[in-house]
Amino acid sequence: MNSDLEIADIFNDYGHLIGGLSRDQKKVVNAIKNCRTVALGGHKVICNSCEYQKYTFNSCGNRHCPKCGYLARTKWIEKRGEDLLDCPYFHVVFTLPSELRSIIRDNQKLCYDLLFKASSQALKEIAKDKKHLGADIGFIGVLHTWAQNLLDHPHIHYLVPGGGLRGEKWITAREDYFLNVEVMSKVFKGKVLELLETLFDENKLGLTEDLEYLSHFANFKELLNKCSQKNFIVYCKKPFAGPEQVLNYLGQYTHRIAISNYRLVKVKDEKVYFKVRDKKKPGHSKITSLYVVDFMKRFLLHVLPKAYVRIRHYGLLGNRYKKVKIKLIRKLQGIVKDIKVTVSLDWKSFLKKEKGIDVDQCPKCLKGFLEQASSIAPFYNTT
Repeated sequence: MNSDLEIADIFNDYGHLIGGLSRDQKKVVNAIKNCRTVALGGHKVICNSCEYQKYTFNSCGNRHCPKCGYLARTKWIEKRGEDLLDCPYFHVVFTLPSELRSIIRDNQKLCYDLLFKASSQALKEIAKDKKHLGADIGFIGVLHTWAQNLLDHPHIHYLVPGGGLRGEKWITAREDYFLNVEVMSKVFKGKVLELLETLFDENKLGLTEDLEYLSHFANFKELLNKCSQKNFIVYCKKPFAGPEQVLNYLGQYTHRIAISNYRLVKVKDEKVYFKVRDKKKPGHSKITSLYVVDFMKRFLLHVLPKAYVRIRHYGLLGNRYKKVKIKLIRKLQGIVKDIKVTVSLDWKSFLKKEKGIDVDQCPKCLKGFLEQASSIAPFYNTT
């Protein structure tokens, strides 16, 4: 068992076996393969107290890379802490039925936008209804496109403060109940199917050979009717440990990729063995496997369209009015302390602050500090 196995190793050893990749997918593969290697350049450092020396190489910075993203995630969590409100917070997840996944796979940007639009509108409209909360709300959404087995499973996680504004009055939701899940599911389903039909009517959907039959309205309508009979799963649960803890929880989602290196177990007989959650034993994992080519193809299913924004802010937490609305809400809640200002730190300072790790300290003598002796120019560009 090789506990040091990385996604980069798999693409380095077996990447030549897959073809037909998009330009974006090729960029991701090359970035992962070259991350923290001499290809991206780096530095030679030496200890100012002993003979120790080593080479450090630059990160690729690609958002799909399993070795990058920690600093961005940590900064994101700290920045969102400035927006915390004095109310219960809820974790809401919107998912789509499996019958739509092939269409989504061929129309990623259109359908991911549709998922954001349908779910955010459902949340805002139901919260605005006086039969429910009767207030304008705000929330943060994060798109995920995968299941534990790496199959495509588009869904959105929302962090929603349990309250909203009715005019200039703050309305607080019950601590154990936010909005009716069944109502959210029905409204969400109606919006998804309506938006899909609009995309079809406007001839915006790209349908490949396998889906060409859906270019006929009767067949497409039959698919929509089939989906209308399904439950569109919406999950809503109040976080138990308070908003700071759920920010950390959601922060793990914001910069997560389809699978991280720590879940890899081994490659044997051209199969990749990796850990997945054991549904029969909550809190435990089990090991499953995929042929290495299938593993790589599934991983690359989750490469997002170029520059696609997968973290979005809505309503009261939308960037345009956020500062004004939060100031008003805090005033209504009687909170008079100033909003914390985040100091921008580099990755070394963050590691020292968050993990107590001083990367400049010599690991051999523990007395000296590592100083840059020379630079190594990159010879590969991953952008």
